[in-house]
Amino acid sequence: MSTIVEARGLKMYFPVGRTLGGKPKRLLKAVDDVSFSIQKGETFGLVGESGCGKTTVGRCLVRLYEPTDGRIFFDGQDIAHLGEKPLTPYRRRMQMIFQDPYASLNPRMTVASIIAEPLRYAGASKAYQTERVRELVDLVGLKPDHLQRYPHEFSGGQRQRVGIARALACNPEFIVCDEPISALDVSIQAQVINTLESLQEKLGLSYLFVSHDLSMVRHIYHNVVFCIFNIDNSWVNCFFIFVQECDERTQTPFIVEAFNTRFLLAQIAQRNAKAFVKECQFL
Repeated sequence: MSTIVEARGLKMYFPVGRTLGGKPKRLLKAVDDVSFSIQKGETFGLVGESGCGKTTVGRCLVRLYEPTDGRIFFDGQDIAHLGEKPLTPYRRRMQMIFQDPYASLNPRMTVASIIAEPLRYAGASKAYQTERVRELVDLVGLKPDHLQRYPHEFSGGQRQRVGIARALACNPEFIVCDEPISALDVSIQAQVINTLESLQEKLGLSYLFVSHDLSMVRHIYHNVVFCIFNIDNSWVNCFFIFVQECDERTQTPFIVEAFNTRFLLAQIAQRNAKAFVKECQFL
């Protein structure tokens, strides 16, 4: 498999407060020197505790944020600091499914308008928009009579399906799934996961799956990065651990359900998996 997305030395700092001169009082290092790659057709899991920078990494990859430093390669092209005009063709090839299926949908727009919105920005004809919206609604398991309804008329799982359909509108190759099931009931989570897996098989999609739910990630990922905190005074040492092999006994990928660094490394050694550890620092 060839690489579709690669991050090299990715950094994202946010200013906190301003002096009278307009300069930031300090910088919040949300992401500091992160590197990994995602293969075509792969689900890459990014797992960690709340606040460790998972969502920020995902938003940087699809250029919702312009990173402070580092390089982001999409299909071999560095897009980390591209301007809006040269970035436009790449935006159609990468999309994002947001965590909150209600907050990410415009309550004043019908489902048909929400799904068609990326197509309008892409300059598609109205006839193609109508045809494509109907196709997407069927693809994600919704019904044609849902098209004229508004987001508040749906359950959480149905709203998330609308978000998935919108993300698929422009036929992307890479999708960042930012905790797409965390706001849903347990009974609905499996349905959304099954939908994502089915779409990946049909369309050959690549996913960055952001989550802190280890039990759910084990069902969908191919490779996983663990973000484990080890607090030392005001700094947090974050260890990215790339798990590359399977449990020999079950022949299935495994996830160690622990955030203690020493215990996690010991468990990886016990299960005979190779792990490459890169230490990063977060504020």
